[in-house]
Amino acid sequence: MTPQPLGPDSLTWKYFGDWRGLLIGLWAGSMQNLHPGLGAGVEQHSRFFEERWQRLFRSLYPIGGVVYDGPRAHRTALEVRGYHDRIKGVDARGRRYHALDPDTYYWAHATFFVSTILIADHFMGGIGEAEKRQLFDEHVRWWRMYDMTMRPVPESWEDFQRYWKHMCTDVLEDNKATRDVLDIRGLGKPPFLPWLPDPLWRPVQRVVARNFVWLTIGLYDREVRDLLGFRWTERDARRHRRFGKLVNALFTLVPHDRRYHPRARAGWRRERGEVAPGAPLVETPPRNLPPWTAVGGPGGSPPAGSGAGPRKQLRGASPSTTRRTSRRLS
Repeated sequence: MTPQPLGPDSLTWKYFGDWRGLLIGLWAGSMQNLHPGLGAGVEQHSRFFEERWQRLFRSLYPIGGVVYDGPRAHRTALEVRGYHDRIKGVDARGRRYHALDPDTYYWAHATFFVSTILIADHFMGGIGEAEKRQLFDEHVRWWRMYDMTMRPVPESWEDFQRYWKHMCTDVLEDNKATRDVLDIRGLGKPPFLPWLPDPLWRPVQRVVARNFVWLTIGLYDREVRDLLGFRWTERDARRHRRFGKLVNALFTLVPHDRRYHPRARAGWRRERGEVAPGAPLVETPPRNLPPWTAVGGPGGSPPAGSGAGPRKQLRGASPSTTRRTSRRLS
């Protein structure tokens, strides 16, 4: 039986695709990498650190699509799962890992679920226990979209809280992949700011790096802060709360649809009848694709299975070709 996707009546739709989710991007990446299997996979297989912005914005489209693609969400989920088929190996301590190990894959999903709570609690005015229970139930439906076993999924919201505490206390490990995610001192200019001169970006980058890491530390559970050796004071907590209230106040001035990532925005528009049900899914723009020189080089060929070609060919490709290529490169 095909799993039933979440819809506009869900809290997950309300929170997950909101642009405020970018504020917890560093939290999500580091929390995922703290898992031994995920951290090893990133260290041995990922090129994320060569193109942080582009990889982040590419990934938002299919990951968001699992929530917002409506009748096509199941297909999107299977595509996302398929990206992880060959991510496996042996870590530095001799432990085998595979990205599709159910416990490993569920941990990544659990961080997405908890991210909806953090977005709502810190940057959207806060939510209560009833809403958290609803989000838990929705995250179970969300997980079913991947056609993975239900074995690692806790039975209830209370069980999930015990699971999360256990993971933070007994399973997560400080590792190179996590430290690399948190080290954004050399963060490049975002691809959506090509007009910004490099000399102007450098001082902005220093401010962003310092404050983004501080913002992330405030989102961690105490056990994770202790694991990573971070200090957090009551003064930090007060500043963090004030910043969250400011973000929430500013977003009240933003029109509803503009608060959402393009894939989520398309979902809202489709549900209102403003977009045809079978209209092409919104895909990442070309600026977020890897530069062809990094994939194949001038006159060279892209790696087998990458689905990539020269950038200039992508620009001349049909929309359907570009969609297929961007999915494989996510």
